[in-house]
Amino acid sequence: MWQLFTLFLRIGSTAFGGFMALIAVVENNVVERRKLLTHEEMLDGVSLATVLPGPVAVNTVAYVGHRLRGVPGAIVSTTGVILPSFLLLLALSAAYFTWGQLPVVSKLFMGFIPAVTAIILVAAWNMGRKAIQGRIEAVIALIAAVLMVWKGGFIVSLGIILVSGLAGWLLFRAPAAEGGKPADGVKKGESRLLGVALAPVALTVPFWSVNGAMLLKLFMTFAGMSLFLFGGGYVFIPLIQNTVVVSNGWLTQQEFVDAIAMGQITPGPILISAAFIGYKVAGFFGALVATIGIFMPPALLMIASSHALSRIKKSALIKAVLRGIRPAVIGMIVAAVVAVGMTAQQHWASLLIFGLALLAQLKFKLDVVWVIPVAGLLGLVCY
Repeated sequence: MWQLFTLFLRIGSTAFGGFMALIAVVENNVVERRKLLTHEEMLDGVSLATVLPGPVAVNTVAYVGHRLRGVPGAIVSTTGVILPSFLLLLALSAAYFTWGQLPVVSKLFMGFIPAVTAIILVAAWNMGRKAIQGRIEAVIALIAAVLMVWKGGFIVSLGIILVSGLAGWLLFRAPAAEGGKPADGVKKGESRLLGVALAPVALTVPFWSVNGAMLLKLFMTFAGMSLFLFGGGYVFIPLIQNTVVVSNGWLTQQEFVDAIAMGQITPGPILISAAFIGYKVAGFFGALVATIGIFMPPALLMIASSHALSRIKKSALIKAVLRGIRPAVIGMIVAAVVAVGMTAQQHWASLLIFGLALLAQLKFKLDVVWVIPVAGLLGLVCY
């Protein structure tokens, strides 16, 4: 469990560039380097996270932890991957409300973007070699990539998952369904899911006297919003803005914009901005409660859904559906390569960093933990 925590702590410290970058780093560490899961299992987790509410990357991490060590593994993994971003944003929030300005780190992050583009591309290549077994899968992946680049958005991504699953059922189903027993590897004690998962909230109870009513309101507000989060953090921004700026008046419009900017310059998901809002309202414990509220309910739903998936995925019907969905997910990841790459600076250094990041991963098999910091340093020097 400690190794699992430290692994995701390292991942959470270096996964700059949005949710697909974080998924790519997880794939590099868990599948490519340590062989803890197969490419197919990883793709199943990404597919499931795409159609459920909540941040896709953090939900995928919860899935990976659950596959490896049950509910405790899911809790340890998600805690480890969120903790670095939480602590960094907490420090930035304290500096912001003390001095009223955001630290300037633009050149450093300019270097991250082309490296992140290369990392996502390598992840798509590694997973695609397993998921794309013939022309039909290649066509599904191509169509998914084109649709995501052309339109994008949650409705399109959900439609891609549903249609590709239907295509898999029609094209790859076996003549007769297999019975199949529930998949092994699900630990005993799943009935303790709620009690174990609520432990982080219970830890805050001794401090509720700080401002118990406000902490409770923060938690319920962010927990409620999290269950309406479909399609990624950027889709969620208008709902958060209406809730924290217009309805509750917790932040000014400028403070809200700065909160989103801080969420983008941390290595974790953009929804870590909840910590900034909580800090403004109720200090450290406000930040803690808001962060738990925004991430915990979707993670619980993901764990329950992955538990169900592990029981039914040996069915011939489910195998056929997943065979259609997996190449579609590859296409969506390729679309993310295009989307992230287009945000890079039009500068010779961007091509240099992108090429070096590809070389480091494909030829020298370097851990992305080293690739991303070096890319940031090159950004400081070259831009």
